[in-house]
Amino acid sequence: MVNDVAVLGIGMHPFGKFENKHLKDLANTAIWNAIEDAGIHASKIQAAYVGNCLGGLLVGQESVRGQVILRHAGFKGIPIVNVENACATASTAFRMAWLSVKSGLHDVVLAVGVEKMFVGNTAKSIEALSTATDIEVCGNMGLQFTSIYAMNIRKKMDRYGWTKEDLGLVAEKNSYNGSLNPYAQFKKPLSKEEVLASKMIADPITLFMASPMGDGAAAAIVCNEKIARQLKKGNPIIRVAASELSSGHASMLESTPKESTTYTTALKAYEQAGVGPEDIDLAEVHDAMSPAELKIYEELGLCNEGDAIKLIREGRTKISGDIPVNPSGGLASRGHPVGATGLAQIAEVVWQLRGEAGKRQVRSGDGKLPRFGLTQNDGGYVEGDQAASCIHILSRV
Repeated sequence: MVNDVAVLGIGMHPFGKFENKHLKDLANTAIWNAIEDAGIHASKIQAAYVGNCLGGLLVGQESVRGQVILRHAGFKGIPIVNVENACATASTAFRMAWLSVKSGLHDVVLAVGVEKMFVGNTAKSIEALSTATDIEVCGNMGLQFTSIYAMNIRKKMDRYGWTKEDLGLVAEKNSYNGSLNPYAQFKKPLSKEEVLASKMIADPITLFMASPMGDGAAAAIVCNEKIARQLKKGNPIIRVAASELSSGHASMLESTPKESTTYTTALKAYEQAGVGPEDIDLAEVHDAMSPAELKIYEELGLCNEGDAIKLIREGRTKISGDIPVNPSGGLASRGHPVGATGLAQIAEVVWQLRGEAGKRQVRSGDGKLPRFGLTQNDGGYVEGDQAASCIHILSRV
């Protein structure tokens, strides 16, 4: 029997710098916020998937991170699966929880993503991040993710006429959105000029275009939709309409949008959900370097190839636009504790579909709440492409 799956509850710990908090403390807040939001007793949770990417390298906790985290949160006896999949760790944990309910194995399942990146040694954290690739290849070349993004963006600028001002507009938009998000790491709206004037990291990427290190956690409880209908009477049901995960097959530097892993993964997600890109009302995307958001517009089919700059120049991806992207602030403003990011995207879309996003709430021109929201979360880098690409589509029933 194949079940419809609903998101029953979501929770977050704010993203930022929390030097005196352990992985366990960060995750505990997100878990119990999700339980409270779901309106269930914790004993109803039958299994858990716990995502963490860098805990072994940065805090020395290996092998049983999920068990340690959930024991601290008060859970005993349930099956706990540890998930690690680079920056797509949390979205992969969410997908595994979805599969567990979809298959009928369990009725109520918890997904958690948590990361602790501030450990008093910035070089150590950067070195840990650089291991999410083929270290024998990229490591020997001295490449880091920032330089890979920079080369890709430079190619797009040459091919499509993107300007540095266009890149600054993306960061300006997202910093404004982040200023409205109580969970965001950075809450100061920046002008395009401030973004472009910040320190150059890897031309054309400046400091304020880059996602920061951060601590944080996010969680979601998914369940058989029948249970959600019993518990959420009179409230919107948020269905997981599609969940797709792929490993890279192309080259970020050589492929066209329709050859990219994001594009092929999105096609599968659209087919599974029975919708097209024209039906998506908002999206949370993986803008590890904010200008990368432009290429993602095209890879998700939100516009034709070469038209991404029209979307940003015309303001169509602002909260007030017809296809808002990253209303949370995205990775550069909301923050990017890598093992938590995918579930933070899920949380934002759930809040948006429920109409609970406060000052950053997305609405259509006639005031209606969004119906379909998409999350796109990448992870790692292998042979010229992201190592993992995870896309979810959620719908308000």
